[in-house]
Amino acid sequence: MGFTAWLIPLIITGLFGWGLACGVDVFDCFLQGAKEGLRTAASIAPALVCLLTAVTMLRASGGLAVLTGFLRPAAEALGFPAEALPLALLKPVSGSGSTALLHQLLEQYGPDGFIGRVASVLAASSETTFYAIAVYYGAVQVRRTRHTLVSSLAGDAAAMLMSALSVRLLLGA
Repeated sequence: MGFTAWLIPLIITGLFGWGLACGVDVFDCFLQGAKEGLRTAASIAPALVCLLTAVTMLRASGGLAVLTGFLRPAAEALGFPAEALPLALLKPVSGSGSTALLHQLLEQYGPDGFIGRVASVLAASSETTFYAIAVYYGAVQVRRTRHTLVSSLAGDAAAMLMSALSVRLLLGA
């Protein structure tokens, strides 16, 4: 077993040891942190439940397929494979849902084809925007996100377009 397997346990042990050496009630601090973590989790749970419900409804209702069909001509005109559109649409909303879609794309089209490469680059270069906003802003009770959503979705759109362009330019597909 290598050093890296022991790194995290050594850091945690070192922190606990340092706290004890400095006279800190380490167990009480741990319990306090756990209580705060549970309060934070409880405060963001409604937003996460809403988000997961919306994603499930979108996929089960066929709404994702309808939206993909509507956007197909624009995607093809931009050089983005229409087969990867569901991934581009779902990634800002759901990390696990988009990972499942990526897996399906890779199984269907292979990891070395244009679609598989674009999907892989897109999955790695975009963010679960709505999830991140719900979790991070919800944790600190921020209600007005101002320009966060627009700029984040612009970044996701840029990731979508650049994934196809970079695969074409760098991998010659």
